[in-house]
Amino acid sequence: MLKTSLYKLTAACAVVTLLGTGCTKSFQETNTNPAGVKPDVFLADFQAVILPLQNAQRNLVNYVNWQYQLQQNLNADIYSGYMMSPTPFNGGNNNGNYFMMDGWNEWILNIAYDGVMQGNADYEKFKAEYKSADLADATAMSKILNVIEMHKAADIFGPVIYSKFGKPNADLSVDYDSQQDAYKAFFADLDVAVDNLKPYVAGTKKVGTAFKKADMIYGGDPAKWLKLANTLRLRLALRIVYADATTAKTQGEKALATASGGLLETVGDNALVTYGTESPIGVIINDWDDIRAGAPLGSFLNGYSDPRISKILAPASDAAVTGQFIGIRNGVAIDAKARYQGYSKPIAKAASSDYFDKAGGKAKIATSAEAFFLKAEAALRGWTNAGDMQTNYETGIDRSFEEWGAGSATTYKADAVSKAAPYVDPKAQVAGANNVPAGNANLSTITIKWNAAGGTEEKLERIITQKWIALYPDGQEAWSEFRRTGYPKLFPVVVNNSNGQVTGFIKRLPIPSKFKNSNKAGYDKAIATLGGPDNPGTKVWWDKKP
Repeated sequence: MLKTSLYKLTAACAVVTLLGTGCTKSFQETNTNPAGVKPDVFLADFQAVILPLQNAQRNLVNYVNWQYQLQQNLNADIYSGYMMSPTPFNGGNNNGNYFMMDGWNEWILNIAYDGVMQGNADYEKFKAEYKSADLADATAMSKILNVIEMHKAADIFGPVIYSKFGKPNADLSVDYDSQQDAYKAFFADLDVAVDNLKPYVAGTKKVGTAFKKADMIYGGDPAKWLKLANTLRLRLALRIVYADATTAKTQGEKALATASGGLLETVGDNALVTYGTESPIGVIINDWDDIRAGAPLGSFLNGYSDPRISKILAPASDAAVTGQFIGIRNGVAIDAKARYQGYSKPIAKAASSDYFDKAGGKAKIATSAEAFFLKAEAALRGWTNAGDMQTNYETGIDRSFEEWGAGSATTYKADAVSKAAPYVDPKAQVAGANNVPAGNANLSTITIKWNAAGGTEEKLERIITQKWIALYPDGQEAWSEFRRTGYPKLFPVVVNNSNGQVTGFIKRLPIPSKFKNSNKAGYDKAIATLGGPDNPGTKVWWDKKP
């Protein structure tokens, strides 16, 4: 619920931080200057390299409930169409209706820099203590973790501090990478990771103790880390396809090459971080009642009679919609939490585990379903070794059904009739104001069954719509894909409090004040690369679809 004491602490500490003094010892430890490196710590038995890598993994999708709420839940999870908050934060003016909450949004970068980048910087520093040990596999893990986290940050803000992290200028400012340069650095780091991992996969090098102990995703399996690196490369290649088609094709075909080591292929390959404690989003949903399903999610799952619906949404409890699978439309007028608190809760009851489980939640990083949808789009674009477009598309659906324990997808894949269902909100403050009826331009008409005779855009929309369902609950990746492709069709906000800065859908988040004011020279250079004002209506570099 952004509990009052925590919210006030965050706001107060932000102000104190801007003045250059720490609010508390623990707060200062988690809010270091991105140019800094923490003091020396030496722990025996590789712990000095293991713990920073584990800390980086836990922060990819932050394990602390209120920090995750600010890192992703009150921005990308909403903008993706997966979720919406019933809580009228800040008197109803907040991220959900494009009124930018600067103190909230700084936590995306606090966690990216201090939780992930700093963890990996600590690893690099401490591994010097083990000069006789071969830590190439652990270094590959570190590189991949940085790419996972920082491509998300770049997709949110545009320019980010990446290649210059921990490398201050003489005036103590730190240079940002433009988003284009950041992506070049991501691909270069994936090159290092892949080259490092291949000997371990081939069996010519023995997997190290530090790698095994640090790995919270695959338990020390270098072949799966190699598949993850290749899948990330293909994800990022397609992300930039409208901005730099040549680099996109080069990098995409590198990921698809027969000697690459392959992509995530089975549900057992899915990259999931096991928290080992309560799921942060489970607390936000069930204890705080601060998030509910998004209207588009219910619209697609209902309209498609999707067997995954009971794994992804809980029936509504409100008397007006009891038993329905119904979400809240983004950016609607909300006077009190009670109005929409009884709408469907988002759940995530996968076949192997409940991702939102309060005792042992998991965070989704990448899956085999996504990999097959990536291959389907790569085939659409004619990339070498992408395989058959239809087979990839249908296998992506199969893998998603398997992930969620939804049975056979045979009947579902043959459905050439079903479309997204119209949305009716009986609880709207103004009757009918939030509805999206049949025939509305924002209501998708794409069906499920593959149509080989369809045009390029029809095929792309079909691929991305099913990919969007399969990506759930990874709101960040879903929001990025929506901005890149325009698919699936989502519902625009009803109330737009951006003061005219956003037309249609939000494009990015502005760089928070903390990072403007503490690094003014670096910020000024960064914004010069943005191609527009630092507001939520300016597109990021790769958002160039004609």
